Order: sequence, then C-alpha cells, then structure tokens
Amino acid sequence: MHAARPWIVKVGTAVLSKPDGRPDEAWIAAFAADVAAARRAGRPVCVVTSGAIGAGMGELGLLKRPGALAELQGAAAVGQALLMRIYHDAFAAHGLKTAQVLLTREDFAGRARDLNVRSTLERLLAWGVVPIVNENDTVSSDEIRFGDNDILSALLANSLRSEWLMLLTTVEGVLRSGPDGAREVVRLVPAVDASVRRLALAEKSARGSGGMRSKIDAAGLANRGGARVLIAAGRPPGILARVLSGERPGTLFLPAPKGLSGRRRWIAGGAAIRGALRIDAGAETALKKGGKSLLAAGITLVTGRFKEGDVVSVEGPDGAEIGRGVAGHPAAVLDRIKGLARAEAAAVLGGEVREAIHRDELVVWEAG
Repeated sequence: MHAARPWIVKVGTAVLSKPDGRPDEAWIAAFAADVAAARRAGRPVCVVTSGAIGAGMGELGLLKRPGALAELQGAAAVGQALLMRIYHDAFAAHGLKTAQVLLTREDFAGRARDLNVRSTLERLLAWGVVPIVNENDTVSSDEIRFGDNDILSALLANSLRSEWLMLLTTVEGVLRSGPDGAREVVRLVPAVDASVRRLALAEKSARGSGGMRSKIDAAGLANRGGARVLIAAGRPPGILARVLSGERPGTLFLPAPKGLSGRRRWIAGGAAIRGALRIDAGAETALKKGGKSLLAAGITLVTGRFKEGDVVSVEGPDGAEIGRGVAGHPAAVLDRIKGLARAEAAAVLGGEVREAIHRDELVVWEAG
C-alpha cells in the first residue's frame, strides 16, 4: 500500500467529450500525461470517469440522451468498451497500466463490501496501476440518475482515506453573483451548509447526469471523511500539475477539523440508510455538545423497517439530518420504547435495554 494518500479525480461527461458525445481523445491524452506526472511526483491517482453513456450515444449516432432504462444501459454497454480502450492507450503512452472498476451504490452499502472495494483499489495502486472507476450503468437502475458519479467519487475518497477529491467540470467552480451582478467564483468553502447549497446551479448538460448541487453534496461527504475537495474547470490542461505546484484553481472545500476512522467514514457516507430516528431538543444537545450516546428517551419518531446493526439517519426536532449511526435495536423495538427512560423501557421489554445508538457507532455532523 502507498504511504501517500491517493487522489481521486472525477471527470465529467462534458469535460471528456466532443460536442457530438464521442470521447475527446486529445483531451484524454493530455489528462493521462497530467496523471502520469502526478504519479512520478509520488501521488497515486484513482480516476472516476463519466462518459460511458455519452460515448455510446456518439457511437450509436444518438443525438439526445435516451429516456428508457434499457436504452441507457445499452448505450453504456457500447460506450464502456470504447472509453476504456481510449484510456488504456492514453496511459500506455506513459508506461502506465489501467484497470476498469465498475461499481454501484450497493458496493458501499455493507461494511464488508466497502472494505473489499478498498482492498482491491489499494492493491491496484500499489502495483502502479491507474484504476478507471465508473458507475456500472449497464446493470444499474437506481444509479442512473442525477449526480451518481459525483457521489461515487466521494464514497471512494472516504473509503481510500484520500488526500484530495477533484471534481472536474465545465465551469470554473461554485459561482455566485458579484457586486456588479456578474458571476464570480467562490474560492473557499470552510464548511458545506445551507448557504453554500443555495449557490448550486441546477443546469445539466444534454449528455451529463450531474450538476453543481450533486458536486456540493459530494464535497460535503468527502470533507467529513477528511479529504480536501476542489471543484474546478477540467478542460484547460494540467489541473493536477497546478494543484501540485500549490495553486488552488476553482472552489476549495476544506475538510472537517476532526478526521473520522474508517468505520466512521463508512457510517457517515458509505452505508445504506435503512431508516430514521427523530429526536427531541434535549437529545440533540446531548449528541452535539456532550458526545453522548442516543437513548430511547430522546427519540420522538421511528421510521423505516431497519434491523439491529443497520445504519439509520438521526434527525433533529425539525426533521433535518444531524448525523448517522448504527441502530442498537430493531425499528419495532425502538418504536415501542421511544420516549421512555431506561428503567421504563426495560420493564416494557422485560430485559436488557441498550443504547439506541452507542456513541462509538454515531457520527454527528459538524456545525456549519
């Protein structure tokens, strides 16, 4: 395994494609040279690529992104082979091998599968291989949706304990209106909060599936795992070289002050959410300020049909998510004992009552 923490670089469809949807081989060649230089500088790089559906559309002569699932999957199947051939040849020119890694959201849902993904990618990086990761659009259904590869790249950043996540797009970064009404780039985001999310631009390209909203969400997810995130224009060459030299083009999102362990990173963003626990104001304060476990007494509402050991969302009194954790009891049990003190809950159950979520299995979002 590399001593250096890997960089995750996500390339959007519109960045790597020509106007007709076909992959821009000249751009991919320049990008491969940039990645090769980063590797020579001691930075292992994992590439998350979009563009399979767009490449398939170009190959098939489709001018408009298909709407039917079977057509999307078929275009992805055609495009994957074409895209990987181009990546293979571009990196081979620099003496680098590539590996295709196709993933779905479910590959991160269980801790065992998450660890398996991490082990495989770490081995590839240790061998000097450049992993080319993409959503497995050929067999996925739920995952062919808005922002899938942005979130996928953030999940990988958390799993691999990455130093950087770079989201390359067609705009210069997160934009806002300046004093004269013109759009200007937000250069620094200390924490992703509601004010930052309001800046998101919802426009999508004809070939892509993401947008600025999904990139900001991905940045927040990766920041919680300890990665710095850069959203920047990807068409100009040499973005990795610029970051290596100390430049910070685009919008830089700072990581959370406190890093999370591997399991906590998985709880915070990788695990599938099976339900939710809404809590009262007192419990919210105890979790945020006191680092306490969540007890049944503080729960006001239980939703979902989760089991003991499943990951659930923790909601404040207003329904906004404040964290996530591993349930100590199944949903049916917690619904019976919500709002009850420990002794009362024990009487109802006729036996031991554990924490609803133990503090060691709980991640509470930083204020921001």
